[in-house]
Amino acid sequence: MTSSTTSPAEPHHHLLHPKYRPDIDGLRAVAVLSVLGFHAFPQWLQGGFIGVDIFFVISGFLISTIIMGSFEGEGFSYREFYERRIRRIFPALVLVMLLCFVFGWYALLPQEWEQLGKHVASGAGFVSNFAFWNEAGYFDNAAETKPLQHLWSLAIEEQFYIFWPLLLGLAWRRKWRVLGVVGTVAALSFLVNVGTIHGHRTAAFYSPLSRFWELMVGGMLAYMRLHKPAPPGLRRHVQSIAGLLLIGLGLVFIRSGKAFPGWWGLLPTLGAFFCLAAGPTGVLNRTLLASRPMVWFGLISYPLYLWHWPLLVYARILEGDSPSDAIRAGAMVASVVLAWLTYRFVERPLRRSENAAVVPGLVAPMVAFVVLGVLAATQIFDGRHSDPYFKKTAAAAHDWGYPDGLTPIKVDGEVLFQTGHGKRRVLLFGDSHIEQYGPRAVELARTSPDTLGSLSFATWGACPPIPNVVDEKNNLCAERRDGAMRIAVSDKIDAVVFGGCWNCYFSDPSKPTAANAEADRFYYLDGKTHRRFMGGGGVDYALATLEVVMTTLAKTKQVYLILDNPVGDDFGPEKLVKGNRLGQMSVGRMSPTAPWPAEQKALHDRMRQIALRSGAIVIDPTETLCHDGQCTRTTADGTPIYKDAGHLRAEYTRKFATWMDAAMATPK
Repeated sequence: MTSSTTSPAEPHHHLLHPKYRPDIDGLRAVAVLSVLGFHAFPQWLQGGFIGVDIFFVISGFLISTIIMGSFEGEGFSYREFYERRIRRIFPALVLVMLLCFVFGWYALLPQEWEQLGKHVASGAGFVSNFAFWNEAGYFDNAAETKPLQHLWSLAIEEQFYIFWPLLLGLAWRRKWRVLGVVGTVAALSFLVNVGTIHGHRTAAFYSPLSRFWELMVGGMLAYMRLHKPAPPGLRRHVQSIAGLLLIGLGLVFIRSGKAFPGWWGLLPTLGAFFCLAAGPTGVLNRTLLASRPMVWFGLISYPLYLWHWPLLVYARILEGDSPSDAIRAGAMVASVVLAWLTYRFVERPLRRSENAAVVPGLVAPMVAFVVLGVLAATQIFDGRHSDPYFKKTAAAAHDWGYPDGLTPIKVDGEVLFQTGHGKRRVLLFGDSHIEQYGPRAVELARTSPDTLGSLSFATWGACPPIPNVVDEKNNLCAERRDGAMRIAVSDKIDAVVFGGCWNCYFSDPSKPTAANAEADRFYYLDGKTHRRFMGGGGVDYALATLEVVMTTLAKTKQVYLILDNPVGDDFGPEKLVKGNRLGQMSVGRMSPTAPWPAEQKALHDRMRQIALRSGAIVIDPTETLCHDGQCTRTTADGTPIYKDAGHLRAEYTRKFATWMDAAMATPK
């Protein structure tokens, strides 16, 4: 996202500088406008995130051209290389991070401020990809609430700028074949990418090891162009058309739910490769990419990339929900204006300046951001909204203990989390409403190991343990759940505990409605017909299927059904926050109880009857949580017992979820 050909006014020492190509700026425009379109209006441009992959190829091409050409020419200066990177990358980045940090101090709540501090520190240290990789998970805050989430790709490029010149320098000194080095790095990185994309999707997305191949695609072209001329006329035009066609196919067919990058990553990277290979006279390069509007967007593409995401995120935070189309469009217009101003008055002057103080003057604020970010993340430096009770509710919101203390193990190809070594083999099967009891299992393993069975958790967020019932938003649910079901019916298991957020799936009285009943009844996935559970008869079908499954299993092993804990806004600590982020914010003190919603009580009673008919043993949290229609939501001192509107926090289940103990025990 950051590499650039040079302007004549920049100082020249040892580094080779490729001749300016307006079509490369046009390709940058394709990349940045794709990303903006995806972030602002994902329903219109669902594959727009591949713009980042196009940026990677461009960076790999330009940087490799500079490094290889310099080694083959007057010699390579590491100092000049890194000084030029700093002049190119830091000016816009310092400005954007400064304003994000200042506005965050003013508007964010304590837990959000602490998170921003962590992201500012990791962004300034160019390790954002590792920070977001570490955070990713079912209960990670949505990306839409992280103003600096987009810096992950910049971090990968910076890691490339450190690794690649050193490796090429070593290859040059040892007289290795440079193309062989490029090809080896590309091949190994691509193998890591396709090898991890299904089992470790987050790692494949954020790890430099699984992303460097995209930069190497550009590096291979750089080597070829330094040693071979551009192709003749017709081939040039074919490459130009093929390149934009591949990128277009990527924009249309790639979706965020697909295993990306994986093999899908070849579409945008080869597309960018062919566009660059066609040269400035390729037919679409010359007519489309080198057109004045595209070049203009390409010139401001880096600050535009930096500005657009924080504006969208802060708009969402201030709105409290996804902002309207008009607000998102306004944010995009504002990002273009800010990008042009940044390019014209900050980035270009500092890049061209011959003042020796520019580089240390840019490094200093980045070091300061690391320090300030750590102070914010560790609560030493508070934001403006700093009521101590905010921290109590924030502590609850962060208190999720799964799978801490559990051991991952593969059984029949499925990853389960285990604890305990007792004779009885228990499978806890469901979604995050099973996972919330992980801390209780770990606590029993610590305090009463002799009473505990051998427990295995087979869970997947937002994925009910009911065959053929599919949430279309969770495209991995069916595969994961069906694998766990095979384990449940096998002779490896003595008892099965079913649990789920039944209230999330089945208690909404507005679904199904007469208007959507027929249209919503069926859902097609992988060539099979499934029933949706969120409408059109799906509730009755799903509960009937669950009853059949439990009845069948209960003939050969012990079966338990965990009834759901109450859920809803009244139970989540975030409900307590009142006021305006730009004005005054307050956090209310939570009363000890909230009413048990009538529709949840009705579903609770219905599922109890299903369990009894099927021969399953009922586990009922409400016998502890609810009395006389009122359900507990805080301890006596006002500490919330819920993590959010649906899940009990780890501290509570660890100490008080004794209703789970009988199912987890092993006979003496």
